[in-house]
Amino acid sequence: MRPIVYGLLASFFFAFTFVLNRAMDLSGGHWIWSASLRYLFMVPFLFLIVAKRKNLGVLFSHMRKHPRAWLVWSFIGFVLFYAPLSFAAAYGPGWLIAGTWQVTIIAGSLLVPLFYESIDTPHGPVKIRGRLPVKGLLLSCVILLGVAVMQIEHARGISQAELFLGILPVVLAAFAYPLGNRKMMEVCGKEIDAYQRVLGMTLASLPFWLLLAGYGWVMEGPPGGGQIVQSILVAVTSGIIATVLFFAATDMVRGDTHRLAAVEATQSGEVLFAVLGEMLLLSAPMPALWSLLGMLLVVLGMILHSLYSHGPETKKVSKNVSEKVT
Repeated sequence: MRPIVYGLLASFFFAFTFVLNRAMDLSGGHWIWSASLRYLFMVPFLFLIVAKRKNLGVLFSHMRKHPRAWLVWSFIGFVLFYAPLSFAAAYGPGWLIAGTWQVTIIAGSLLVPLFYESIDTPHGPVKIRGRLPVKGLLLSCVILLGVAVMQIEHARGISQAELFLGILPVVLAAFAYPLGNRKMMEVCGKEIDAYQRVLGMTLASLPFWLLLAGYGWVMEGPPGGGQIVQSILVAVTSGIIATVLFFAATDMVRGDTHRLAAVEATQSGEVLFAVLGEMLLLSAPMPALWSLLGMLLVVLGMILHSLYSHGPETKKVSKNVSEKVT
C-alpha cells in the first residue's frame, strides 16, 4: 500500500501545477515563463538536497557514463511533458487540464511492451518483455470515459481550435512523462535514488529551459514578480515534493508492470485536488453536472486499477509467466 499512498500524496502536490499555472495565465503571465522557471528554480533546491545526502559524486559519475540516455529521456520525460502542459493552461481551467492529463494512465499501459519485467524463478530473476495488460487497459478505459464526459460541458463554449490546443498538448505530455520516467529507471537501475534522478533529469534538460527562457525574454519580456513567486511554489510543491514522491513510488514497484500501472493511476486524484484548489484560490465556480460525473468515473477507474493490481489475478499471471520461463 505504501506506493499507492506515495502516489496519492504526489497527486496532491502535482495539482498545484494545474492551479498555479492557470492562475499565472489569468494574471497575464506567459506559459513560456511558467514552464521554464519551474525547472530553473528546481536546480538549487535539488542540488542542496542531493549534496546534503552526499550523493552528487555518484550522480555525476553516472551521467558521464550515460550522457546520451540522460539527455534523450530527460528531454522526453521533462521537456515534452511540462512545456505542452504549460501551453495548454492558456486554453482551459486547471481541473480540465488535470482531467485530460489522466490519459497518462492509459499511456502507461500501452507502453508496457517497450519494457522488460523482472520475474523471480528458481534459477534467479529473469527479464522478459512486458505483455500488454489487457484487463488493466480495460479498467483504464473507465478513466478515459470520465475524461471524455468531463470535456462535454466545456467543449460547448469554445471553438474547435481552442479545444484541440487545450487537449492535444496534454495528450502528448501524457505519453512523454511515463516513457521518460520508465526509461530513466531502466538506465539508472538501483544505483540512483529518486532525489538523484530528479536532479539529473533537471540538469540534463536545463539547456532547453535556458533556451526557452531566452526566447521568452526576447519575445515577451521578463516575467512579473507574481509569476516568479508562483513559479517558485510550483517548483517546490510539484517539481520537487510531488516528483520525488512519484519517482519513489515507481521505484518501489520497479519490474512489476501491473503495480506500476496502479501507481500511475493514483494521479487521477489530481482532478479532485485541482477542482478544490481552483474553487478555494481562484474563486472558480463548481464544475457542471457532466463534469462532476466525469470526475466520478475518473476516480472510480483509479480505485478499480488499484484493486486489480493488488488482486490474486495479477499474482497468478506472474506465477504462470515464472513457470513458463523455468
